[in-house]
Amino acid sequence: MQAIGDKTYCFAGFTLDLRRSSLRSGNAEIELRPKSFLLLRYLVENSGRLVSRDELMKALWPDVIVTDESVTRCVSDVRRALGDSAQRIIKTLSKRGYVLTASVFEPEAPSPSDAGTRGLATSSDLRSASPGERPAERRHLTVLSCKVVGLSRLSARLDPEDFRVVTADCHRYCAEILHRHGGYLARYQSDGVVAYFGYPQAAEHDAENAVRAGLALVTSAATLAATCGAAAELRIGIATGLVVIGEELATGEAREPTAVGETPDLAGRLQNAAKAGGVVVAETTRRLVGGLFDYHDLGHLPAEGSAEPMRAWQVIGPSSIESRFEALRAGTTPLVGREEELELLLRRWRQAQAGDGSVVLVSGEPGIGKSRIALALMERLSDEPHSRLRSFCSPHHQDTALYPTITQLERAAGFRRDDTNEQRLDKLEAVLAQATNGEAVPLLAALLSLPTDGRYPPLNLTPQKRKERTLKALLAQMEGLAARQPLLMVVEDAHWIDPTSLELLELTVERVPSLPVLLIITFRPESRRPGSVGHR
Repeated sequence: MQAIGDKTYCFAGFTLDLRRSSLRSGNAEIELRPKSFLLLRYLVENSGRLVSRDELMKALWPDVIVTDESVTRCVSDVRRALGDSAQRIIKTLSKRGYVLTASVFEPEAPSPSDAGTRGLATSSDLRSASPGERPAERRHLTVLSCKVVGLSRLSARLDPEDFRVVTADCHRYCAEILHRHGGYLARYQSDGVVAYFGYPQAAEHDAENAVRAGLALVTSAATLAATCGAAAELRIGIATGLVVIGEELATGEAREPTAVGETPDLAGRLQNAAKAGGVVVAETTRRLVGGLFDYHDLGHLPAEGSAEPMRAWQVIGPSSIESRFEALRAGTTPLVGREEELELLLRRWRQAQAGDGSVVLVSGEPGIGKSRIALALMERLSDEPHSRLRSFCSPHHQDTALYPTITQLERAAGFRRDDTNEQRLDKLEAVLAQATNGEAVPLLAALLSLPTDGRYPPLNLTPQKRKERTLKALLAQMEGLAARQPLLMVVEDAHWIDPTSLELLELTVERVPSLPVLLIITFRPESRRPGSVGHR
């Protein structure tokens, strides 16, 4: 019998494969953000029935504060993927919700003999959909090699058919995590998987996505062990470099994309060098992801036929560096040709010091120097008395409500990885005491998923009320800091902002003109202009 997580649905010429977490049209895979995929899945599984916005919010964000904007954004994302601007597939009923009107059916399940033939997962069986036949091409790829330590030992004590099922479950579990991080499942082995990042389409954050996928895999070992029914840990190796990749003829009529070159071999060597529960990356990958992560230098791997030994690094976890701009660059680059823009910011700052707040929008293509201008202003003001609130939107957390605020509070409070909950609550109380009263602590502790251990009464609030009071507390913190001394606020990469943070930003923009505050917002031109007021 097919488990619910393995189902495949067909509708309006599309295939929704839950096992692979993929949406396909023919053989072409269509990219969807994780929350958008879950929304489409929910509508498909409830096809023909009116689904309200409240129902979607409870189903998709059960423990998170969100607004209607989150649902609207996901629906728009799904409609773009389906080419459904005319609402032929998903119909909106004004102020009521959505109905998926297309006919939905499940393809016939394979016969037992077919299932037995496909017992051990293969790349054509369990990976993301093939992008179609392609000629061999030179590509810059990041390759992730993953081994499930302890899985092969199960074969000695399990019936082969039972071992086949366990192996397929482990493969499927790893595939879901890798797919969520943009990985292309290239090959399945008896005790591991190989994934490509940057194929079939290259993306801006391929190397970073691979490292985040590796960390997600090793930190999910307990869940994987429950899936496999035995103790399991993972070893991950990641390398980046030039490969030649194309459709290689395999057995029968199957065609599998295979990357050839030193990079896949190096990823395998790094995986062999990793300890159980470790993620080890090559120097090429570490240079690309820069200071986004903390590392332990493992020295050099033995040459093993290579021209020279290769340096390896174990990834400890995400770093505490504030800015992606600073994390991805080893040093600060000189500011050249931006004197006019910097002078404009300094004039706005002088106005803010006099109580005439301003909002400055800094828009430009990636790499043009948006973050560098903001950093130059902060350097210029380093000797002047002022407060500072600096937050950063993330391409990996566009569905996490108030993510920029959460990370800003954690940095301001000085949270450490080894802090206890009690220590973190003490630090949060200390940082909030600078600008707010004690009423904000339980609200913002809840935002940080931090238990208050009986220090404060429980928050018996509806999700909407909690969101409203949380936003009010954050605005009060901003106003409290500005009341003490002029406040410089910087919101970077607002093109990646989540809907709730956008709502907070718009409320902030409304308050700024009457406060001694300079708010700088950086974003790329393809995004809609953040905030409702701005000066340029």
